[in-house]
This record gives sequence, C-alpha cells and structure tokens, in this order.
Amino acid sequence: MDDVFRALADPNRRILLDSLNESNGQTLRDLCAGLSMARQSVSKHLALLEAANLITTARRGREKLHFLNAEPINAIADRWINQYDRARAQKLADLTTPLETPPMNNSEFVYVTYIRTTPERLWQAITDPVYSTRYMGHAIVSDWQTGSTYVWADRELEIVHPEQVILESDPYRRLAFTFHSFVPELTEFGLDEETILQAATERRSKVTIDIEVVDDGQVKLTVIHDDFPPESTVRELISGGWPWKLANLKSELEAS
Repeated sequence: MDDVFRALADPNRRILLDSLNESNGQTLRDLCAGLSMARQSVSKHLALLEAANLITTARRGREKLHFLNAEPINAIADRWINQYDRARAQKLADLTTPLETPPMNNSEFVYVTYIRTTPERLWQAITDPVYSTRYMGHAIVSDWQTGSTYVWADRELEIVHPEQVILESDPYRRLAFTFHSFVPELTEFGLDEETILQAATERRSKVTIDIEVVDDGQVKLTVIHDDFPPESTVRELISGGWPWKLANLKSELEAS
C-alpha cells in the first residue's frame, strides 16, 4: 500500500486519476489535453500510477489506452473502514452516486488485481460452479469448449440462451465469453423491469479474463468487459457488480 499512498500524494497524479474517472480508456494525448504539463511529465506520472496498480493499460491497434483501476482503493477502504462505517459510507454512496455519476459511455470496464494463488486454483475458482458460487456469488456452467454455450446460475435463477457462448478457453491463461442475457426474473435481484428491458435490448457485450503469473506465489488477474453500445445500461450495471465479485474472489482465495 505504500506505493499507492506515494502515488496519491502528488496532486498532478490525482488530476490524472480524476480525468480517467470521468472518462475511462484515454490515450496519452487525451490525458495531456488541457493540462499544463509536458507530455514527458504526464508519461512519468502515468508510469508511477501503473506501478502502484492504480491504472492499467491495454493496446487497441496502435493506441495505448489507460484505465482507472479501483482495486487498491477498495483494499484501503476494506482495511481501515470498520463494518459500521462501511455500512454508513455505502448508504451515502448509494445516495450520491445517482446525483454525481455522468451518463456511461461505451468505454471498456477494466479491473486488475493481484492474488496470492496459482493459475490452476484461480481457473478452478472461476470455472468450477462449486467454487465460483462461493467466491463470486454466481456460477457459469459449461464444458468450456470454444463455441459451447453456458448457463449463468445465480442462486435459484438459471439463465439459458443460445447466444451465451464461450469465445475463448485457454486453461489457466485466458477465458472469454459473451455476457449473460437479461431476463424478467432478475427483478428478484433488485433490478426494476424498465432497467431489465433496456439491458435486454442492447447488443451482447463480452467478458475477457486474463491470468498471468507475475512472480512466485502471485497471479495477475485482468478482467475486461467491453463491446457496449453508447449510453449502455449494462455498462452501468456491471461497473458495480464486478468490483465486488473480484474483491471477494481475491479475499476467499488468499484466505483458503
């Protein structure tokens, strides 16, 4: 956490994080626009933010895109906010988020975390329904062959659709699939009928999960959820769901 605090101590780096919070997935040129910093200075600040895992990058063609990564901030909150304060803070967040959050665009959702585990155990935690139900609150039931369909199981609800497809399956390294369908029964999980209907009319988005060994005993997990239409309802919904699921996955794996 020392790297995170050092990175956040500089006001220029906080400005860059604020910019990514407003519009994720920016190039270096995008981030330099409107700032009184030289391009080289911005590059150095971005390198420090990436070293602290506060941002992550991905290449799209010849461009390098920068994404805000909330996982280290979540870890700080989990360490220093007790259960009472967390509940109170969540109530305030629930109140202010609808007022302050700008409309979602079609940018990717990117989440990076480092877990003290093995690629094999992480793969099992994601693909084995027994473990994923416990660790992430949902299960994906499939034979995990490219082109196969899957069932999204969440508690008593099972979502089946021929367009729920495994796109890539490289054990212990990469998994990609089209996201699950939005069905009327999701009202049981707190979604209103209008939101479900809006989400159901969108083109199907895609989830890509990359697993990479970074050193002895630690694995880098990158989740990219993308291919959203402009003003996506699904993009807004998953931005709150994935961080909780992945933070819980990390906690459970490291505790077991």
